[in-house]
Amino acid sequence: MKTGILVDFLVPLLIAVAVTVAIDLAGADLAVQSLFYSQGAGWAQGGEEPWVFLYRYGNIPAFVIGGLGAMAFLLSFLSAKLRQDRKAGLFIVVFLILGPGLIVNTVFKDHWGRPRPAEIVQFGGTETYRPFWQPGTPVQGRSFPSGHAAVGFFTTAPFFILRRKAPGWARRVLAAGILYGMLMGLGRMIQGGHFLTDVIWAGCLVYVTGLFLYYLFRLDRDGLPDSLEGSEGPL
Repeated sequence: MKTGILVDFLVPLLIAVAVTVAIDLAGADLAVQSLFYSQGAGWAQGGEEPWVFLYRYGNIPAFVIGGLGAMAFLLSFLSAKLRQDRKAGLFIVVFLILGPGLIVNTVFKDHWGRPRPAEIVQFGGTETYRPFWQPGTPVQGRSFPSGHAAVGFFTTAPFFILRRKAPGWARRVLAAGILYGMLMGLGRMIQGGHFLTDVIWAGCLVYVTGLFLYYLFRLDRDGLPDSLEGSEGPL
């Protein structure tokens, strides 16, 4: 693996690990959740707007992006003008299915067994708090990672398509997608559904999945002259 590609993967992973360690040392997972919980009212803020709206409809932007990707892929077989968009369209569809779908919700969320904040004794529940790296009983806890946050972070998908072609716009899309994912995650935290680390790792898993597909689909080569397609030079 090229050094540039290795660094590309290591940077988000190391950032997520460093932030997680800091959160654990500070006891911030529980401390942050306590800001949204009231002994008498429970997670009352979570029943207010805009959090209810985000919970119900916050996945729409991701599905719109996924739908546009599917449309571009299918129409590329009917229109020569859209043929150049076929790979990007397929990338979007696979990213949505693999990232927020299979990896976050099926592989981890359904099997990791981390109790939600609302389920632990500190916040009126009966379960014991678990750091995310200590898996519990599958199905009995579905806190790690945050599915809603993952769908929010998926809106960074156009970043990977624009990364080589339009770096400036790519950075803007990445920033907007990260902010939206954080907003979706905050809503679920306020509702007692997830911890801060659930949100952080939802973002990390989605981004790394997108990065893997970025190289698998060779989007890093889009726009390069044919003579450089096999080059081992820096990306």
